[in-house]
Amino acid sequence: MAITPAEIAETRGMVEEQNLDIRTITMGVSLMGCGDENLDRMCTKIYDHVTHTAEHLVETAENLEREYGIPIVNKRVSVTPVAQIAACCKDEDLTPIAHALDRAAETLGIDYLGGFSALVQKGIGDADRRVIQSIPQALATTSRVCSSVNVASLRAGINMDAVLMAAQTIIDAAKLTADQDSVGASKFVCFANMVEDSPFMAGAVHGGGEADAVINVGVSGPGVMAAALETLPDSATMMEVAEKIKQTAFKITR
Repeated sequence: MAITPAEIAETRGMVEEQNLDIRTITMGVSLMGCGDENLDRMCTKIYDHVTHTAEHLVETAENLEREYGIPIVNKRVSVTPVAQIAACCKDEDLTPIAHALDRAAETLGIDYLGGFSALVQKGIGDADRRVIQSIPQALATTSRVCSSVNVASLRAGINMDAVLMAAQTIIDAAKLTADQDSVGASKFVCFANMVEDSPFMAGAVHGGGEADAVINVGVSGPGVMAAALETLPDSATMMEVAEKIKQTAFKITR
């Protein structure tokens, strides 16, 4: 698809005057090969795999920033929901996995790492229970790890036991980080109808239908959208507004 000089100039104006930026680059990393019946070995596998797979993520993002002149605000990683691999071990306290993920995030120099998560919309397995019970302490003792729990879906209905556990998780996470404005609760997401794969923090996970490693790019253009809508007259119809939003969204994502 050819890009004209006028479009290049328009994009430059979006960046310099209308706050267009790349909100995040998120690498999804599968942990399916990291399961182990020994928790310490599993933590080592997770740390090694994440740091190896995303080794050049930040460096590459910074090179792209310099080459194209578009800011990339956050660099992140999402991983397979931890409950899916935690079934390999029998340890009650799974916070060491969160610590391994946090160390990996620090080593990589990324902003956040999501995936200390469980999907329990239809039922709570033993590994799911152990992950959920570990979330408050995990969030209180890490700085970059985020967690999520999916408690309901249109197909399965609402798992009320999971809703109760999620509510208690929010309370406990807030209490454990009360001296930090309860930041622990802000790193936890309770979902209904969670999508299979999501790069968006704090509920980011790497889905089972994805490749071993994928890159997701999130573009932020509210300033561009606001500027575009301001060009419309006050008498613009809803159809005209919708068309302007569609055209601008196409330009932003292109």
